Amino acid sequence: MRPARFTLDPAFTVGEVSPRLFGSFVEHLGRCVYTGIFEPGHPTADASGIRRDVLGLVRELGVTAIRYPGGNFVSGYKWEDSVGPVEDRPRRLDLAWHSTETNRFGLSEYIAFLKKIGPQAEPMMAVNLGTRGVAEALELQEYANHPAGTALSDLRVAHGDKDPFGIRLWCLGNEMDGPWQTGHKTAREYGRIAAETARAMRQADPAVELVACGSSGQSMPTFAEWEATVLAETYDLVDYISLHAYYEPVDGDVDSFLASAVDMESFIENVVATCDHVGARLKSKKRINLSFDEWNVWYLSRWEERAQTFEQHDWPEAPRLLEDNYSVTDAVVFGSLLIALLRHADRVTVACLAQLVNVIAPIMTEPGGPAWRQTTFFPFAQASKYGRGEVLDVRVDSPTYETAKYGETDLLHATAVRAEDGTVTVFAVNRGRAESLPLEVALNGLGLTRVVEHTALADADPDARNTLTDPDRVTPHPVEGTTLTDGRLTAVLEPLSWNVIRLA
Repeated sequence: MRPARFTLDPAFTVGEVSPRLFGSFVEHLGRCVYTGIFEPGHPTADASGIRRDVLGLVRELGVTAIRYPGGNFVSGYKWEDSVGPVEDRPRRLDLAWHSTETNRFGLSEYIAFLKKIGPQAEPMMAVNLGTRGVAEALELQEYANHPAGTALSDLRVAHGDKDPFGIRLWCLGNEMDGPWQTGHKTAREYGRIAAETARAMRQADPAVELVACGSSGQSMPTFAEWEATVLAETYDLVDYISLHAYYEPVDGDVDSFLASAVDMESFIENVVATCDHVGARLKSKKRINLSFDEWNVWYLSRWEERAQTFEQHDWPEAPRLLEDNYSVTDAVVFGSLLIALLRHADRVTVACLAQLVNVIAPIMTEPGGPAWRQTTFFPFAQASKYGRGEVLDVRVDSPTYETAKYGETDLLHATAVRAEDGTVTVFAVNRGRAESLPLEVALNGLGLTRVVEHTALADADPDARNTLTDPDRVTPHPVEGTTLTDGRLTAVLEPLSWNVIRLA
């Protein structure tokens, strides 16, 4: 096979990587919270019930902004239920996931969890614009952020949180274009309430950063028209518009699944075009950035099949929902999605992996038992650690393969990030399932002289995965033979592999 090639030059860049690109998502869904991050009585639990084994893995994963509390859950969320003495908090039916919410873990516990992760963990709070509105959003903002001296800020202090939570980043609802959403609205209805809420929240604090709901996927029938209508109402009041996308193999079409990032990049570019068109029409100099605040591999069809079997009278607490167990193939697609986000770091400045623990997550737990890393854990952790800096423009010349969904597609998907100290990390995926892919990279003006490390996540069994009984079955391994000589990098990418090549 002929080599795949590209050139790196510091004169040709995409943009700086925002730390928020490595965000995640905690929703009150299944076991993400209960027996996930929060399990009083667990052997590793701290005094507040946070699992320290999970906390260690979250730190290792390198997540930054963590979106909370939903997701579909937020459209029935009453924030008042989640504050104050735990014994006084009400139990509620959660329509989104047909469960009972106990509210034992709430707003204060969420903020405390972020503080335990470290200063890199930033709150990203969603407000309910499905069944609630402007008044409730302002009340939550006052409770969370006002220092003291008002009814709601003093209530927070009385609840034991003297210091304000300092939440800067807010989502104005969730997936309001979706008919499945409690309080689903038309684009014009949502645009009006989002604008009214944004205007009021800015009156309380002009420094807030606000995310308007975009489409729940590029395949939605209202896609692009939704964004244009919503932004016509909110353009000067918000900072971001959201994107959500999940991918799975359909009817066994693995080749198209491996090319999922083709759709993700198209989605990003189409939303950017729509935002900029609205800005031009409004004659605004402001630029709207993108918050890709839900993305992952998700076997959604399995969930839809299971949802049909729910007993209407059964409302369980923290049921096992959406606990996908990821394979090597899934991890390679996952890594390719990360590459897509980095390749658009000039406009995608917030992104949230959905979700953090147990629910379509890189971290799994067993109640009363261990926590372990899924295959998808490793690409995220490596990208978060080494993908900080400036993204270099990568335009590949690659052998191709044919896909049913996306047509002729490059076997190589790649990007590169130059750190502040001048080192460069290449992230590369070989989508080919049968053959290794030779790689040649010309390095111009970067002053790089050696390969620090080349690791790959790949396996002879593309269905290999980490489980409770075999938690370390799949891990990245070193790759030998990668060289850097006279400004030319040469490597061989194993079939169906995620690769990290570090250069200095």
